[in-house]
Amino acid sequence: MKQQIIVSGIGGQGVLFLTRVVAQAGVLRGLPVLTAETHGMAQRGGTVLSTIKVGNFASPLIRTGQADVGLLLWEANLSVHRPLLKENGRLLINAAQDGEGERIDAAGLARDLGNAVLANLVLLGLAVHKQALFCLAEECEAAIRELAPARFVDQNLAAFRLGLDPCHSSHCQELAERE
Repeated sequence: MKQQIIVSGIGGQGVLFLTRVVAQAGVLRGLPVLTAETHGMAQRGGTVLSTIKVGNFASPLIRTGQADVGLLLWEANLSVHRPLLKENGRLLINAAQDGEGERIDAAGLARDLGNAVLANLVLLGLAVHKQALFCLAEECEAAIRELAPARFVDQNLAAFRLGLDPCHSSHCQELAERE
C-alpha cells in the first residue's frame, strides 16, 4: 500500500491538524508514514501545504505529477498545487460552486455546526466517503480521538461524520435544486 497525499489551505484552516489525523490513521494501521509541511505566511492567512506519504518512501516531499490525492481547503490554491497531482489523481475541494474535482461546501457545513474551522474534518470525511484515501472511517475517528483536545473531540467527530454523509444537511437540498 502506497499513497501520496497533499493537503493545501491557508493559515488557520487546520491543514496541519488534518495532516496529523491522516498520518495517525496510517500509524494505527501499522503503515510507515512520512509528512512534511510548508508554512509560508501561515499566521497571516498565507498558503500552507502539507504532504503525506503512506508506505515505503525515502523522502516526504511530493514531486510534480506524483500525488494520488489532493485535499484543498482553499480553492484559490488549486492553480498552485494542481500540478502536484497525477493525471488520474483524486482532487477533493472545499468549495461552494461547481468546478474541477469533487467538491463540498465544507466551510458552510462546518458553520452549520457552529465552527467554520471544522471544514478540514468535513473535507476529510468526504475523502473517506469517496474512498479516495487509504484509511477507513474508524481509523480516522480513532486518530481524531487521540489528537484532538478532549473538549473538542465530539465536535471534531461530528464534523468528520458530516463529511462522511453530507446529504444529511440542508446543503444537499440546495445542490439538488441547482441541478
